[in-house]
Amino acid sequence: MRVGVSSSGGHLSTIRLRDIAAAGRHHEALAVFRHALRHPEPFLCISSILPSALLSAAALSLSPAAAQLHSLALKSGLLPSDPFVLTALLSAYSRLRLLPLACRLFDEVPSPAAPTSAFNALISGHALAPVSSPAVLALFRRMRREAVPFDDVTLLALLPAAPPAAIPPLHGVAFRAALASVSSVSNCLLSCYSRVGAVDFARQLFDEMPDHRKDLVSWNALISCYAQNGLAHQVLDLFDTMEHSASVEPDAVTLIGVLSSCACLGAHSIGRKIENYISQKPTFDSNTYLKNALINLHVRCGDLARARKIFDEMPQRTIVSWTAMISGYGMHGHGEEALRFFDKMIEVGIRPDGIAMVSVLSACSHGGMADKGMWYFSSMKTAYGVVPSREHYACVVDLLGRAGQLKEAWKLIESMPVEPDGPIWGALLELAFEHVIELEPTNVGYYVLLSNIYSDVGRLDGVARVRAIMRQRGLKKDPGCSYVDHKGKVHLFMADDDSHPQAKNIYEMVLRLEAMVKNDSEIYENKRKENLPLTGFHSEKLAIAFGLLNTEAGVEIVVIKNLRVCEDCHQFMKMVSQVVNRKFVVRDASRFHHFEGGACSCKDYW
Repeated sequence: MRVGVSSSGGHLSTIRLRDIAAAGRHHEALAVFRHALRHPEPFLCISSILPSALLSAAALSLSPAAAQLHSLALKSGLLPSDPFVLTALLSAYSRLRLLPLACRLFDEVPSPAAPTSAFNALISGHALAPVSSPAVLALFRRMRREAVPFDDVTLLALLPAAPPAAIPPLHGVAFRAALASVSSVSNCLLSCYSRVGAVDFARQLFDEMPDHRKDLVSWNALISCYAQNGLAHQVLDLFDTMEHSASVEPDAVTLIGVLSSCACLGAHSIGRKIENYISQKPTFDSNTYLKNALINLHVRCGDLARARKIFDEMPQRTIVSWTAMISGYGMHGHGEEALRFFDKMIEVGIRPDGIAMVSVLSACSHGGMADKGMWYFSSMKTAYGVVPSREHYACVVDLLGRAGQLKEAWKLIESMPVEPDGPIWGALLELAFEHVIELEPTNVGYYVLLSNIYSDVGRLDGVARVRAIMRQRGLKKDPGCSYVDHKGKVHLFMADDDSHPQAKNIYEMVLRLEAMVKNDSEIYENKRKENLPLTGFHSEKLAIAFGLLNTEAGVEIVVIKNLRVCEDCHQFMKMVSQVVNRKFVVRDASRFHHFEGGACSCKDYW
């Protein structure tokens, strides 16, 4: 089809070209521009059509075309005086990843003649670079020095590219310029505080925003902030507030953040409500990202059957879908099924990535399949093109360590092409404690694990030494806690905690259970007669007792624990499952444990 320029005048031609470029019809826009050059019309200024042509050249990644348009602008005397052409050319070079050319052009502008739009274009160009550059802040300082006004566009480009330490000062600048009240700037600041982990600043900013300015982006920004910083409880509280007080409807981004927090806390009933909400929205029900989030929810809440059902019903499955199921089977101790799923993934033509291979190796480790794990590790590069990273080495060291092959694990560490990091040495903590505390001196988990190892073998001197080191370095163990989701509410239990409304009945139930397990009724009676504060009760025992008190016979009890389950509690739950004929599912920091009939799915291997 022949493309021409309207004969009704230069103004209409300019509008038409601008509309064509804005609509994404870039080939057509460049054709119209060429026609206009060859057949100039009255009152058609090249300065009015050049910016649209530059936009289209950049969108089509046509660097030579942008250079030709640059030359045309110079010949026409439009540079550096025309602000629209200058800004368009700076934007084009930035989008084409030709930042040095953009900087050179900008430096040719006599100071202080550069307009706000030109500064914004170059700041945006630096923000698009893969690595943040100090030049971003330098440009903004130059704007302030030359008294060039900045606007919300400046801040929206500047804030995401600024280093963490610069966010609060820039927030102050935005506040003094009355720009912090602009919704887009407030939301950008929320996201930036989230990125740098400044949760309190983000919450304060959110609370200070008037309700009428809190749009869906604002709520999502704070939900993401909490979720990314591991504050799952706050996510659920905020979502509840959003549902009851906000005039906005959640979107897929909202629900993914909430589902990930439900998965973290084991808040299965809340997650199921969201799943029901999703099923009623056709656009949500076909969203692959939401389906993957639901699979992760059910896997981490102990409902593998539901996760598998969602997976089987998905019309399209991504590598994330497959990896979630492989990881889920591995976490639950079904190593063979995890490997079968991996083989099916290969059969349907999905090439594994590094994360998928970590899931495979972890499944082998938890399933005690050292030989298969080593086979996958040794072949992953040649068979799938996945170069082993530190994370893969850590999995294999853990696999060999669990299998008692400590010499082989040590040899693997020595042969690594990359320097081993903390998690790799941590997999062989008994052999490498000195290495690991040198690399990660504040990681409390390694001290606690070594202390437990010494305790298990009766080395009280070792326990005392580790505790002395922790005191000397001011380190404290994270308190153990367990969660139980009951009737839409997550109940939290700490060790020796008596704050729960049912605390008296819970402790009595634990005493009864211990008496039943040890077949000694005097334990219960003696403790009751002593009338002393009860101590030494780990959080998972309290959680199990709460579950038994509040659920009907035959109902599975799911407990989420933040630390690795200890041997005493593991034995207790095995025996209780047999005595009361109930099934318990416990997710600790390492894996899932399914207790039933006096046995555990991990086969005492965790």
